Amino acid sequence: MASQVAHAIIGTAGHIDHGKSALVRALTGQETDRLKEERERGISIDLGFAYFTLPDGTRAGVVDVPGHERFIRNMLAGAHGIDLVLFTVAADDGVMPQSEEHLDILHLLGIRRGIFIITKADLADAKRLADVRDEIELLADGTALEGAPVMPVSSLTGAGLDGLRDEIARRLDGFAARRPTGLFRLPLDRAFVIKGHGTVVTGTAMGAEVRVGQKLRVLPAGAEVRVRAIQVHGETVEQAGLCQRVALNLTGAERLELKRGGVVADHRLELVTTRLDAHIEVRPAAKRPLKNNQRVRFFLGTAETIARVIMLEELAEIAPKHQAMVQIVLDDPAVALAGDRFVIRDETNLRTLGGGVVLNPQGRRARKPLEAYRQNLIAMGGPFGPATLEALLNLQDRLACPPAQIAQLLNTPQDEINTALRDQRLVKLSLGDEEGFTTAAKWAELKRFAVAALTAHHRDQPLAPGLEMEALRERLPYAVGPRAFRALVDRIARESGIVREESVLRLAAHRVQLAGDAGRLGAQIEQALIDAGVQPPDLKQLLEALKLPPAEAARLRTLLAAMEREGRVVKVATDLYFARAPLQSAKAQLLERLAADREITAAGYRDVIGASRKFAIALLDYFDHTGVTTRVGDARRLRAPA
Repeated sequence: MASQVAHAIIGTAGHIDHGKSALVRALTGQETDRLKEERERGISIDLGFAYFTLPDGTRAGVVDVPGHERFIRNMLAGAHGIDLVLFTVAADDGVMPQSEEHLDILHLLGIRRGIFIITKADLADAKRLADVRDEIELLADGTALEGAPVMPVSSLTGAGLDGLRDEIARRLDGFAARRPTGLFRLPLDRAFVIKGHGTVVTGTAMGAEVRVGQKLRVLPAGAEVRVRAIQVHGETVEQAGLCQRVALNLTGAERLELKRGGVVADHRLELVTTRLDAHIEVRPAAKRPLKNNQRVRFFLGTAETIARVIMLEELAEIAPKHQAMVQIVLDDPAVALAGDRFVIRDETNLRTLGGGVVLNPQGRRARKPLEAYRQNLIAMGGPFGPATLEALLNLQDRLACPPAQIAQLLNTPQDEINTALRDQRLVKLSLGDEEGFTTAAKWAELKRFAVAALTAHHRDQPLAPGLEMEALRERLPYAVGPRAFRALVDRIARESGIVREESVLRLAAHRVQLAGDAGRLGAQIEQALIDAGVQPPDLKQLLEALKLPPAEAARLRTLLAAMEREGRVVKVATDLYFARAPLQSAKAQLLERLAADREITAAGYRDVIGASRKFAIALLDYFDHTGVTTRVGDARRLRAPA
């Protein structure tokens, strides 16, 4: 029959000694038990690989997984990329404990295309085959493989193999490969060194194509490598795509500890996580409820780590056959994107408890209000669109994300993200070096927060001109980097009635007014400085003159700064202020002498204003800094016009 098939991965599953490897050998002519111990003991210990040639010549990769309960972690490493499963149940044994666990795992990984195969059919009569068929249908009830065809086969005699080959082709006819997401990922199931060639890694490709010469990133470590060569089913190719078994020969990996559980990915992908939000299902085989904060073993792709499960609903536990939103905190960083499937087992690795799908790869510690957090996760699990982006951005600790990062988190092609970002629920922001997006709700909240923070600051410190930008940034409800905040400030100011004066922010209506006690003390300060002329008291002397304790120094500085903004005093040096009239007089005397003599020394200026050398030098330095004069050796001259 004609077949139009995209690349696909066929996997086996089933109890130990139920004929998985023999079935693959009969179908493909290839041996998948590659380890000496496997051949001696007659059981599969690790993953085996082969390929199945379809009627149109397309080769589908085959992953043969071990069935023994002690090797479930190996089974999980191979099951993550399966598109079609051949689920074996031996005619003589019928359904066995590992049959149930393997089916649970396939169900949790979202594998919906499969064929149940009654192996060793030559050992059973028609009645026994009918009984096993009934067992299989009961086993599949309520799982993703409910209703899958059941076929008796004998790998020994060949009975049923031709029909099985036809059914495989039929099941894959028109199969649409997993949707490209734009970024290649390869969860590693093997890594080894070939003498003369270097490091080779294998796995099931995800996300996009990989090409010879392409730069990749090793995650979670972050080191970069390059593709020297690619093989698919033993043939050297220039590129390979998702849903293919791929072997990559890498350069730059010589000193890296590559092993199962790691990921090599497009070099643009840098996201790893130790905290993710997910929708989880607890399977009946768990026997007991999954409790809040329970430690479990977490399996994602080919990786395994210990994790804690935190309920995101008003629940103390999730009973078997029930589902809920949870946050999973990982002991080790993992590569997880939205839509990725995972499985959890008990901490001792004896029982599969459940599994589910990643919704938000970057979960927040602060999740209140919990109901709003949960509603955003529900939106994340719905059909893709602007509401998905709005929910994702609402769930992030940071204010805004660049479009490329949004595409990575959602595991979605960039052009689809760009289209959804045009929605009015999303706000485009300049973040300094790049552009980012936030939600209209978060942007409005940020502006309200800025206004409230400045209002409180003006109330508590009425004589202060405003709040330093950095002080406001550190209080924001969302993470915003310093450079990004500088780029955002003018827009916040423009839309919120806020004024920026260099690095200080204030409400437009805020004016420093010295009233009451502050006004009276300000008048006393001003008069003291006027009376002192060009030899004013410094801060310490001013405190003594006003009969104020040393503890009032900070308050006095604040008053002087407010009076300076009002134009009543001028700061000439640290803790040294002049009243405006004496300063203007000293400046006029300087200009008059320079007009006559072209230059003046500090000693000469001291004599002109009738003050000590200390004040003459302080004034001359001030006039240098304000552009009136310039220093030439020990003398001052008028600064030439620019």
